[in-house]
Amino acid sequence: MNVDSDSDISISDYEETEAGLSRSKAKGKGKATEKRKKDKAKRKPKDQAYTWEANFTRSWETVQEDEGGSLQGAVNDWVARGRRKRLLEPQNAIRRTIIRHVVLLIDLSSSMMDRDMRPTRFAVTLQYAREFVLEWFDQNPLGQMAVVGMRAGVGERVCDMSGNPQDVLKSISDRHRLEPTGDPSLQNSIEMARNSMNHLPTHSSREILIIFGSLTTCDPGNIHDTLDECVKNRIRISIVALAAEMKICRDLCDKTGGQFGVAMNEGHFKDLLFELVPPPAQRAMPRTSTGAGGVSTNLASDLMMMGFPMRLPDTSPPSLCVCHSELKSKGFLCPRCLAKICDVPTDCDICGLMIVSSPHLARSYHHLFPVKPYAAVSSFDDVADPSSSPSCHACSRPFPKTISQNIADGMSAIGRYRCPDCNTDFCSDCDVFVHDVLHCCPGCGK
Repeated sequence: MNVDSDSDISISDYEETEAGLSRSKAKGKGKATEKRKKDKAKRKPKDQAYTWEANFTRSWETVQEDEGGSLQGAVNDWVARGRRKRLLEPQNAIRRTIIRHVVLLIDLSSSMMDRDMRPTRFAVTLQYAREFVLEWFDQNPLGQMAVVGMRAGVGERVCDMSGNPQDVLKSISDRHRLEPTGDPSLQNSIEMARNSMNHLPTHSSREILIIFGSLTTCDPGNIHDTLDECVKNRIRISIVALAAEMKICRDLCDKTGGQFGVAMNEGHFKDLLFELVPPPAQRAMPRTSTGAGGVSTNLASDLMMMGFPMRLPDTSPPSLCVCHSELKSKGFLCPRCLAKICDVPTDCDICGLMIVSSPHLARSYHHLFPVKPYAAVSSFDDVADPSSSPSCHACSRPFPKTISQNIADGMSAIGRYRCPDCNTDFCSDCDVFVHDVLHCCPGCGK
């Protein structure tokens, strides 16, 4: 009996069906691949604008070796740039404000999460802000600093005015507390900073430093009225912009006598920030004639009263401090009212006397009387007797006895730099150390 079986027909139909599905899947997969390629090609110009998706920067290729394979030429160029920058600074003594009060305004808006600076603007800003605080207090031991954040259209007080750098660093170390959100408000933040400095004396400088990364500001009123109040209160505003220049930011800096700059990259951002570490030159105060005899008096007194406190030992009995109302053994006693305070420099909360320590006062004077730039000795003809000074006067390292050929502008071919007052020769490392750290010539003591 002939029985028709469906098995062959079923297998062939199944194979044809599977083949059709495979062709359709392959065709669909090809279309999806082509679509992804087209979308990727469309997004490619946009993605290249982000730094983290672009090619990594070979920073080691920017350092060029000399003919002998040494990197000393690159180091000399770096030292030469520092020397040329120092030579452009004024050599004469300038009246500067060594008692500074600065309010640091940090943009905490959503624009700080942009990745044009690695890893984000927010991370780079916090890192450079910590370095700036340490350097600022090292160069300005009599100064005090406060921190205000610009977030969600208001100004948030992050740290009160303090002369202790550890308090400021602790306030900006918590990233979760400073998480960026919303839009910034220049007017609200500047008003908060201005109100916190209204009680400060006239002999101290009032400065506002703004790190601004947004292109907009959400203000409740006319910001030009706030600008007029800052000019009236003699508050200096400086801005470091991370995005682009805005006219209102330029006006804030120009009318108050501050500095304005737009950071092009991470290194330029740090340079702009650290240019604000030295104290600014003091503006001339108006003098008026008062009294029947027409005696000329200055509205801001040339002399001010300071107190040098007595430091309490660690074994002293605990007592309450007037600044935090906490029981502590260590501290300082005000020389006028004998109130206990935690740190110096500060103003006594009881009698209002400014309390400083003598080392802080001595360290502040190097801004008023800077060390004169050393002159680069070009040849051995300028050395009267090389045998009398064969080594550096500071570190006793022997000077080179040959003349270097590839020397940048401002550098010495024989490695000697001479003080214009005592005519003592120093090496390049000691030259940089004297002007950047020591601030006193080892040869003449000036």
